[in-house]
Amino acid sequence: MWEEPLYFRKMCKEDLADVAAIESAVFSRPWSEQAFLQALAEDTIFIVALRRNAIIGYCGMYCSFSEGEITNVAVAPQKQNKGIGRKMMKHLLSQAQSRGISRIILEVRISNKNAIHLYNSLGFLNCGIRRNFYEMPREDGMVMVWEGS
Repeated sequence: MWEEPLYFRKMCKEDLADVAAIESAVFSRPWSEQAFLQALAEDTIFIVALRRNAIIGYCGMYCSFSEGEITNVAVAPQKQNKGIGRKMMKHLLSQAQSRGISRIILEVRISNKNAIHLYNSLGFLNCGIRRNFYEMPREDGMVMVWEGS
């Protein structure tokens, strides 16, 4: 079956209600619209994934010189497991590289096997565990790092 094309653009203030709705559907401790608004005012790369002009995913990272820290990666629940997260992450990595970012870190719940598999396939490596990093439920976080060229 043919699917509408997926495209990406920089997240803007007008996206925040849709982004926050996905955030609340996906995470037990979601960021608020205000938290996203504050992040957009910092040195960040935040993108949205759209299909038919509807936001179906987003991801973002804080930037500091040649390093980045991915803070958010989410795809709307009804759109998950369709390759959107992979395409979105590849776009984010491309944006980071074009800004001279060569090292990126992130944390992921150790139970989130799909995300860990995705990050591994994109070149992220496990570099440690943060005990009890997450709440609701309490869980360890895996720290992963990507070192680009």
